[in-house]
Amino acid sequence: MNSPMRERLIEAATELFYAQGLRAVSVDKVIDLASTTKVTFYRHFKSKDDLVVAYLERRAALERDGIGEAIKQGDCDVDVTLRAISEAIGIIACAPGFRGCPFINAAAEYPDPDSPIRKAVDAHRRWNKTAFEQLIAPLGIADAAEVADDLMLIRDGAMVAGYLDKPAKVAASFLRSSRAVIGTGDSPRS
Repeated sequence: MNSPMRERLIEAATELFYAQGLRAVSVDKVIDLASTTKVTFYRHFKSKDDLVVAYLERRAALERDGIGEAIKQGDCDVDVTLRAISEAIGIIACAPGFRGCPFINAAAEYPDPDSPIRKAVDAHRRWNKTAFEQLIAPLGIADAAEVADDLMLIRDGAMVAGYLDKPAKVAASFLRSSRAVIGTGDSPRS
């Protein structure tokens, strides 16, 4: 059910959750920002956890669209695709209010692997690893799953570093590190 009110609640939650943290934001704050009522909120979400999952699914869709665009832009050229992903990481890290990866942040706040929030985080991470495996498939790397794990680690590090360092430096480091892991480290530095 994607009603305008549900979308408004998710938009309000997105603004608040990312800026203030998942646990720090009450349902009442979301309701106030969305200019609605508790009755309306609970018509669309059974609980705050359901809203958090919807927020994470929205963020996952945006990231997937971005990676999909990078893959399309790369047109089967792994290095071009990695360059596009690194540039996107730099842009994201430059965005006003950047507070790191929403999935890493959510995992830190919800460590229980059985919580619906953690399951949403894990599902997105599995998607990312699969995307990395598909990205490097043309290279014929024997241990592609392990290399995808390494690329995920680099991505995670870049998202954390983006919160702490200069975005251009983070983007360049992501690209160099990714090239080194896939064995194309002799490529010119950007």
